[in-house]
Amino acid sequence: MTDSIMSKAATMEIPINSNGDTGTLPEDDSLEQDLQQVMVSGPNLNETSIVSGGYGGTGEGIIPTSSIKGSNINHSASSSSLADDANRGVAVEKLEYVKKWGLNTYKCTKQMISERFGRGSRTVDLELEAQIEVLRDTKRKYENMLRLARALTNHFYSMVQTQHALGDTFADLSQKSPELRDEFGYNAETQKLLCKNGETLLGAVNFFVSSINTLVNKTMEDTLLTIKLYENARLEFDAYRADLEELSLGPRDAVTMARIDSAQQQFQVHKDKYEQLRADVTIKLKFLEENKVKVMHKQLLLFHNAISAYFAGNQQQLEQTLQQFNIKLKPPGADKPSWLEEQ
Repeated sequence: MTDSIMSKAATMEIPINSNGDTGTLPEDDSLEQDLQQVMVSGPNLNETSIVSGGYGGTGEGIIPTSSIKGSNINHSASSSSLADDANRGVAVEKLEYVKKWGLNTYKCTKQMISERFGRGSRTVDLELEAQIEVLRDTKRKYENMLRLARALTNHFYSMVQTQHALGDTFADLSQKSPELRDEFGYNAETQKLLCKNGETLLGAVNFFVSSINTLVNKTMEDTLLTIKLYENARLEFDAYRADLEELSLGPRDAVTMARIDSAQQQFQVHKDKYEQLRADVTIKLKFLEENKVKVMHKQLLLFHNAISAYFAGNQQQLEQTLQQFNIKLKPPGADKPSWLEEQ
């Protein structure tokens, strides 16, 4: 009887509904409500603490994560603020530079147009302008001389190569034609001698061309670059001079006087720059003329002696000419890379 009562009690603990599902007990409802309350009223992630003292540590080792997050935010905010200030400073500097460049370009363009149409005055140094024009004309003539000298070198090089091939052909025919062996042999030796003298003359002419090229495309070009800077400085000087003169003719109120003072300072700056570049151009023109005379005296003497000795058939004088000017000929095949460099 006791067993039947216990089994009955057990069957009454888990009631089953008509659908075969277990019923919900009052204890289950209270447990679910407690869990929901814990989830809702649980600790916030921002308020979570980190215990540095380990298990059982004291409260002094507890570091609130909210303070860590706040310090990181402040640090990142200060870093971004510094970066923004730096970028803003660079942008302001660039804007100021563009503003000055635009104003200077406007003044120079206005001055250039005024000079072209005859409405503006320009500063002229007659003696210096004449020297500059002579230099430009000299450069054009030297460029033409350099072009012709290079053409002569190319044609003469082709002739020397043809003589070399012709000499080899004469020598080969001398071996294969017994009845004309002596005649072919004489011509082969003559062509080889002409080829050797031609290579010597090519060394002298190449040295001449190289020196003229340095004089024209480096020394003269450097002087012309300084002249270009001088001409730009002259244009800026006249532009700011015209601007100062225009302001001086206007009313003399406080605002205009401040603008006149600023224009006077800018005018003085460009005046000093113009005078400095004018002095540089004068010195460079003087040194260029001296260097040109020295270089051309040596190169023209070399060219004359080499050409005369070659066409006179004077091999000894031709070699002495190269020794006189310290010209060393490259051995045949010196320009070709070795088999190690080709690997």
